[in-house]
Amino acid sequence: MNFNRHLENIEVYEAGKPIELVVREFGVAPENIIKMASNENPFGMSPRVAEAIAKNSYKGYLYPDDSMYELKDALAKKYSVDSSEIIIGAGSDQVLEFISRAKLNSSSKVLMNGVTFAMYSIYTEQMGAEIVKTDSVEHDLKQFQTLAEEHNPDIIFLCTPNNPTGDIIEKDNLLNFLETVDKNSLVVVDGAYMEYVKYSSPDSYIEPKDLIEKYPNTIYLGTFSKAFGLGGMRVGYGVAKKEIIENLYKVRPPFNITTLSLLSAIEALKDMEFVENSIESNFSEMRRFEEFADENGLDYIKSSTNFITLLLPDGYNSSNLSDKLLRVGIIIRDLKGYGLNAIRITIGKPEENSRFFEVFKKIL
Repeated sequence: MNFNRHLENIEVYEAGKPIELVVREFGVAPENIIKMASNENPFGMSPRVAEAIAKNSYKGYLYPDDSMYELKDALAKKYSVDSSEIIIGAGSDQVLEFISRAKLNSSSKVLMNGVTFAMYSIYTEQMGAEIVKTDSVEHDLKQFQTLAEEHNPDIIFLCTPNNPTGDIIEKDNLLNFLETVDKNSLVVVDGAYMEYVKYSSPDSYIEPKDLIEKYPNTIYLGTFSKAFGLGGMRVGYGVAKKEIIENLYKVRPPFNITTLSLLSAIEALKDMEFVENSIESNFSEMRRFEEFADENGLDYIKSSTNFITLLLPDGYNSSNLSDKLLRVGIIIRDLKGYGLNAIRITIGKPEENSRFFEVFKKIL
């Protein structure tokens, strides 16, 4: 049977291992498993959201409001943009898919960082487009500018803070780079972790309005999967000028998020206190990880997210370490597939982090 030839060499995205798999394969009791691989909010979702889901669960048989008016209106007010400048996706991943389908073909080129979110490459390859990467681990905008001038890419992906490394692009550097970009290149600024930047590095916090008003060839991506704790509900969004959004709508399927997902995101925006408390705990615990790394001779990338990347010295193997942790019920992310001898760890609750430190030190 023949399939799209562009699929032949695509590696399937490997998500963080689920708790159920660890139970099945290693016999670890569910209550003894800590999931520190997928950058979920360890405190879950806002109680307000959980209550709304329970109260409205009977509506699961109904299609959602496909206009998504209430959610788009709330986001428009939050970011001081027009609701016509917003598109909703099943996670920001789906908005990435819309962008790739709307902008790319087999003669296109896409520019991205050397180490960054794997789905940028996967969506590019699905369209048969050419990938151009920097040779840097963290974003080097001088390299981006040189490569953009050389290749004239159709899309430029900038992930800030970057996944899986956690580093941010300083706002002034980002804006200076945008000044140099050809207006036919669509610049995707992926701000999946931007809520954390507002707390940790406010000078580099990016408002979608600041981007799209001055640079109409940009689109800002946000998500409810991280700080808002709605990873399982799958809600993300894009903010861009109306012309871009209208073209993305041409590849969007109807009813692309669920009735309860829509409700969850609307309610989550009404409880920013929960989000802010979660973020405050995150950076308090982040300091413990930095201290642990210093005490045990491990390098790390300074992170403005809800995860930290530990760079392992010679003699240590990230895959072996990840497997040993997995067997005792601690799920982390091995970055060997990104070409790094490193591990990425989601910042958990204080007691979860204490257990990680205890177990990991023994393994080291």
